[in-house]
Amino acid sequence: MTSTDSTRKALTTFATKGDEQRTAPMPISRKALVVGIDYYDKLSQLHGCVNDARNVCEVLARHADQGPTMKGGPNFQVQEMRGTGPNQSVSRKDLRNAVRALFDDNHEIALFYFAGHGYVESTGGYLCASDTEDGNDGLALHDVLDLANKSRSQNKIVILDSCHSGVAAQNSFAPGVSELGEGLTILTASTKEQYASEAQGSGVFTTLFVDAMKGAAANLVGDITPGSVYAHIDQSLGPWQQRPIFKTNVQRFVSLRTVQPPLDLPELRRLTEFFPAPGFEFRLDPSFEPEREPLAPNTVPPNPSNTQTFAILQKLNRVNLLVPVDAPHMWHAAVNSKSCRLTALGEHYRRLVAEDLI
Repeated sequence: MTSTDSTRKALTTFATKGDEQRTAPMPISRKALVVGIDYYDKLSQLHGCVNDARNVCEVLARHADQGPTMKGGPNFQVQEMRGTGPNQSVSRKDLRNAVRALFDDNHEIALFYFAGHGYVESTGGYLCASDTEDGNDGLALHDVLDLANKSRSQNKIVILDSCHSGVAAQNSFAPGVSELGEGLTILTASTKEQYASEAQGSGVFTTLFVDAMKGAAANLVGDITPGSVYAHIDQSLGPWQQRPIFKTNVQRFVSLRTVQPPLDLPELRRLTEFFPAPGFEFRLDPSFEPEREPLAPNTVPPNPSNTQTFAILQKLNRVNLLVPVDAPHMWHAAVNSKSCRLTALGEHYRRLVAEDLI
């Protein structure tokens, strides 16, 4: 917990917009509780948590798999709690009850996001509700994780943008030991010792989280996983800044959101057609390149079938799946009858296609 407005955070308030409850339509298999608390009765006020919670709600509610001009399909069913002022605050009791309700059912994913003040002492960490007075009268992280660990949901995800949130799941009797039940993933804004910072009216961590969920952390089939989200945030914060913490006990990552992939899947699946074996080089010649100066005598003209193939190869090149051999660009490789080969990333996706995993 901190007394300055430039550091972070806590959570709570009910999903309302005007007098209407904000719940995003979605399949009941994915459920999210999103809490943002700016207002505190006794603690210092915050200024970006409610805005962060609103942004997280929007990015969770729908996929973005239909292109930039179309809405994606429904994703999480979201309940939002906002602490904006004396008439719309989040009490510890309401926060605990909402967390209990989130983890009380059997879902594919149960996701809890909190932005607000955090507090830590020798007995563990706490999320500060609007009526928190001393910090240790907030909602104990131990209680949150106990509810998550006992949940029947397949995947339980806890995301905390609050100070000292890295203490989550740490065994108070065995420092350095985490207690994670199967299917539980925790992503926090900072370590146990650090504050969580705000910049330009938003939490630094949540800004990066939302960017990741909008597509910055997507793979080539358009899936965004907790691991890829963490990798994006981790790479975006320098060694002298707050350090995000990632803890997980899962057999495989679940996709949190789907965005429009940079390649159509039928095009990606042609990797094994173009490159039937590891290390294979695909031979090119001038007939693959449609854009050339007027043909000189005896020059091979463009072949429509080859130019269609070359258009796909160029897309694969743009996403670093293949590179030209002994040529600076794909154009030079074609007109000079060179070849192209897969990168390490390309070989990875070729294996996925070959094993029918894509």
